[in-house]
Amino acid sequence: MMKMTGKAFAKKLFGAKYERLPRTLFMDVIVFWGLYIAGAKVQIASFVRVLMISAFTAGVMWQALSSKDNAAELQHMLMLPHRCREFVFSYVGVLGAYTVLTKTGLLLAALLAVSVWKPVEIMGMVICMIHAVLMAAAVYDLRKYWYIGVLWIVVIVAAILLLGSGTWFYLLLLVNSLFAVLILWRADGYVFYQKESKKHPSGIPLCQRLPQRKRAYSAMSGKSHTVRQRKRATLWRYFFRYLICHKNYLLNTAVMWCVALVLPYFLREMAGLSVVPVGFAILSLNTPICILLSCDPDLEQAVRFLPGQKGCFCIPYCLFIFLCNMAADIIFLLSWQIQNGSVTAQMIAGAVFFALQSAVLSVLLEWFYPIRGFKIESDLWHHPRKYVVPVVMLLLAGAVSSCPVLLPVLLALLAVEVTVLWK
Repeated sequence: MMKMTGKAFAKKLFGAKYERLPRTLFMDVIVFWGLYIAGAKVQIASFVRVLMISAFTAGVMWQALSSKDNAAELQHMLMLPHRCREFVFSYVGVLGAYTVLTKTGLLLAALLAVSVWKPVEIMGMVICMIHAVLMAAAVYDLRKYWYIGVLWIVVIVAAILLLGSGTWFYLLLLVNSLFAVLILWRADGYVFYQKESKKHPSGIPLCQRLPQRKRAYSAMSGKSHTVRQRKRATLWRYFFRYLICHKNYLLNTAVMWCVALVLPYFLREMAGLSVVPVGFAILSLNTPICILLSCDPDLEQAVRFLPGQKGCFCIPYCLFIFLCNMAADIIFLLSWQIQNGSVTAQMIAGAVFFALQSAVLSVLLEWFYPIRGFKIESDLWHHPRKYVVPVVMLLLAGAVSSCPVLLPVLLALLAVEVTVLWK
């Protein structure tokens, strides 16, 4: 039973013939070899490496457990006769393998390529990944008693920061993993099942509201401006309700604000105008708000169904992303002023430009190249496309710093992009 359950979930995540796994491992090898032959070396403390691997693995595992894309498969599996313990460990094992092999493997390849390590440390990294998977599943099981999970996480993070440099620390992780196994031993398979909501996160599905507006427009031929105002107001209400209904999206935004607070400290050594746009580019990595159409095919179908919806949807969506980016950029500039001082009008203008440019590029990617064929929501968060806009922003930052004459050209291109969205 355990083998059959694990095989069923593995085929969903890795493909019918596990074709996704060789491609992912090949990509890990390419990343490792490319960084290794580049000769770039970075001194990374042992506890920092443990914290990075543990936090990343646990975060991706939590996303996989929280994904509603597995609801149908879980419902069908739970309807069949099953043994709770076998079902729980097979499900957690498959999701853990998916997390480690397809997501953490890339981070591990980069860390091994740019840092100095000993062969025995690889075993420690493997223990960290297994520990993160088991602990994330156990905390997910205890989410009804969220305060216990938060306290547990705080204790482990403190232990990593204080004791993570010692080799014997991995024994503590093994003991904690055993404790997580005991929690999962008592878990029921239904704890991982999330019932799919029949309503859209905004309250009323957009595909039902748009036809109503179309009928209202025909009935109010002399008051079309009123209909347009209601449409935009409804879209803004949709955006904010979507964030409220997805607490992990709000958490990701809060994390970006925390990054904006501490980023000036790390950029202090390279203080100057040329490095400020680098901070703006890093802060454009707020993935969840940039995949609204990709993660909701029903919304995309509703938006593309009626004529003229491109401008009516894309412009408010672009402004929404722009406001989210500007919030992080403002926090970054305030932190820069407190730590380094000398925030100029040129920096503020750069924040507005980079926030708007990254918002426009994100919406254009979503409209013309939405992500297809993903298995679970975690694939969207970690899709390589998320790095396209930040990389473009970094290139633009370098171009503007080296040749300020290009700024009018970039502004003209931005105007063209906005025109494409409007039409």
